[in-house]
Amino acid sequence: MTAAPSLPLIELDGPLTTVLTEAGATPADLYRVLANQPVLLEGWLRLAGALRNGARTSRATRELMILRAAQLMNASYQWRDHREMARVAGVADGAVQALAHWQASDLFDVEQRTALALVDAMIQGHVPQEVLLELTERFSASDALELILTAGFYCMVPRVLDALRLSADVEVPRPFSNNNDTPIKGD
Repeated sequence: MTAAPSLPLIELDGPLTTVLTEAGATPADLYRVLANQPVLLEGWLRLAGALRNGARTSRATRELMILRAAQLMNASYQWRDHREMARVAGVADGAVQALAHWQASDLFDVEQRTALALVDAMIQGHVPQEVLLELTERFSASDALELILTAGFYCMVPRVLDALRLSADVEVPRPFSNNNDTPIKGD
């Protein structure tokens, strides 16, 4: 059973419903809590909507990034919601199952591996120059920025979900380092 949110859930109506619809979102508990500050909810929805629906990079790659961030930060709410979005984007179940050890898996192409390395580095708190170099060699400046903002946004989301006490009753597969069962840094 999940705990109650740390802030009140607000019923969404009027202009907020329009912004929610434009972002392709449903009135989930996260948005109902964010509605305590409508201007920030609108900004959140516009950025999330742009990252989801306005980006040119592969939606499957971005969903893998989001799931990896959820996995590393044990964000069950984010995992639950984006697991379904990943399916719709064409991410195979095997790839999702392999995320915990993506570095050793052959299920990810070079662009996905580059994007996943970016997420791992951002969550660890420092993006090494070699990760940025790989990113800018594989992607245009515009596409690299999309991936950086996707990683940054979905590294922030789990911290917000935690502070708001929003979680889901789903198990998030725990991440492990390359070839053993030792949790990666940050666990």
